[in-house]
Amino acid sequence: MAKLDADLPSRDEFERLIKTCSRRAPTGQRNAALLAVAWRCGLRASELVALRPKDIDLAEGRLTVQHGKNDRRRIVGIDAGTAALVERWLVARRKLNVPAAAPLFCTLHGGQVDTSYLRHLCKRLARKAGIERRVHPHAARHRFAVDLVQEGANLLTVRDLLGHSSAATTSIYLSRLGASDAVEFARRRDWTPTT
Repeated sequence: MAKLDADLPSRDEFERLIKTCSRRAPTGQRNAALLAVAWRCGLRASELVALRPKDIDLAEGRLTVQHGKNDRRRIVGIDAGTAALVERWLVARRKLNVPAAAPLFCTLHGGQVDTSYLRHLCKRLARKAGIERRVHPHAARHRFAVDLVQEGANLLTVRDLLGHSSAATTSIYLSRLGASDAVEFARRRDWTPTT
């Protein structure tokens, strides 16, 4: 059974997480780009840490997940705001002189970032941003799916962007949307009690 939308961090909370990252330190620039790609592109944690610089084309506004779940390849669009954060990280990354073959979101020495780092990063930044609900990398993927539908995407588009083989799996992600829509509908109902 899916958790209610109330458990899912809001768009505002994801923006706060990203703003909490240092703009000056290379790790802050990397972390801001990493979180933005997780949220705005809907990637799994394992897909994020596996990205290589060759997998991203900022001029075309897209990234390629070479080995998604079940080794499926997919292409995902990148919005201009996310691309700007990635470009900022790429500039910092070049200054660090990390090997060209290093992962896109690498350590300061070009090493692989572990998915456990992402979990700890989300928790630490949420605390720093004053977000009380649980924030984890997979929540960014769920938020991505809900945001897409709220912005007008249909189920098949969301399915393809998430890399699901079945629309049934995608509908589980979107069950969160139904909960928030139902709450919003009930909240807007008008009734004045007679006394």
